[in-house]
Amino acid sequence: MAGNYDITIEQGATFTLSMTWRDSAGALVDLTNYTARMKAKDGTGAIVISLTQTDGIALGGAAGTIVITRSATLTAGYTFTRGAYDLELVSAAGVVTRLIEGQVIVKPEVTT
Repeated sequence: MAGNYDITIEQGATFTLSMTWRDSAGALVDLTNYTARMKAKDGTGAIVISLTQTDGIALGGAAGTIVITRSATLTAGYTFTRGAYDLELVSAAGVVTRLIEGQVIVKPEVTT
């Protein structure tokens, strides 16, 4: 079952979310042969964020780390204020695990 974690992104600021995946016994999950994908949709169902390992997600191999990064330039272009997202990891065998899910909220930038 996916963990629930709400994300707040400050429009116009660099966004970074770091986490470590551990199994039910607390051992690190080796992400060496995994791929990652994340999408967020706004209230109309339109995709407003779409990330992969080639664009915004870095996997840390044996360390089990996952880092999601968006530059200030990219977050400045976010025009939505609220949506839903999930992050999925896919093993080399094709097993898909939804790791986290929740709400994504964009706080508007005032100073530009």
